[in-house]
Amino acid sequence: MTAVELAGVAETPHPPGKDLVLDVRDLRMRYGSTDVLHGVDFTARRGEVLALLGPNGAGKTTTIEILEGFRMRSAGEVSVLGVDPGRGDERWRARLGVVLQSWRDHGKWKVRDLLDHLGIFYRAYATERIPRPWPVDELLDAVGLTPHADKRVHQLSGGQRRRLDVAVGIVGRPELLFLDEPTVGFDPAARREFHELVHRLADLDETTILLTTHDLDEAEKLADRILILAGGRIIADGSPDELARRVAGDAEIRWTRGGERFVHATADATGFVRELLTQHGDEVQELEVRRASLEDAYMALVYEQESGARAGAAARVWQQGSEA
Repeated sequence: MTAVELAGVAETPHPPGKDLVLDVRDLRMRYGSTDVLHGVDFTARRGEVLALLGPNGAGKTTTIEILEGFRMRSAGEVSVLGVDPGRGDERWRARLGVVLQSWRDHGKWKVRDLLDHLGIFYRAYATERIPRPWPVDELLDAVGLTPHADKRVHQLSGGQRRRLDVAVGIVGRPELLFLDEPTVGFDPAARREFHELVHRLADLDETTILLTTHDLDEAEKLADRILILAGGRIIADGSPDELARRVAGDAEIRWTRGGERFVHATADATGFVRELLTQHGDEVQELEVRRASLEDAYMALVYEQESGARAGAAARVWQQGSEA
């Protein structure tokens, strides 16, 4: 059985219920004679954080643009907040938030004035459950821009500008938030604060978040589930721990005893360590349990998919040559 099969992609469920925010079935996209998406299939529930990972050219941007309603799909069924994004109106769009990698408009606006102005659009779409927009002072505090509220946008540093990008994306208190490389340009402190904000949005406001990032450490910290897209297909769907366990299998345990170094691989790391300590107690030193990381799983899955795709292409070329 391959690593991709172990990831359980073929059994991705489509559970019913009012908490279902994203429901994507057999999504396909073709540009001319080139297929970019080949039956993409996944769901997301209210308050869930999903990370969409994949190499460049995998189809991530196309998938996101279809979900946002900015690009029409070639085939498949897509429901975003209960609406086909190809038919979404302003009321539907007011329930979404988008944080792009970068934008360079509104440089002469003051930060507070810009957020207050953008918030006007959302007032008509407030509900009893979700008051809109986010009060500007609270929003400035949430993204760490209170000291810079009266600066003009073009006066902000790169990191401050990125905080403003996030504020613009969430000023309408979105039920579904798309984040594209959200922490590019953040220093470690700002990155930590942003991670806390993401957890707050998901846990307290029940915002569903779909983020794309090349930072696998960030994905592992933020995401409830990881989707790996490669070759236009979802090749893995699960939590970071699930993907790592399914691909790697055994954990590696290292320790020293009496000056000698030992290494052991086992599927039951907890049981082995318990037995080791029972037998040798204080003699065991430098005990370390290593499990596969999300990066290990990601690299293994993508490599397997790309290797299979190359082998399939070579076989087709050989077959065509034989037929000729």
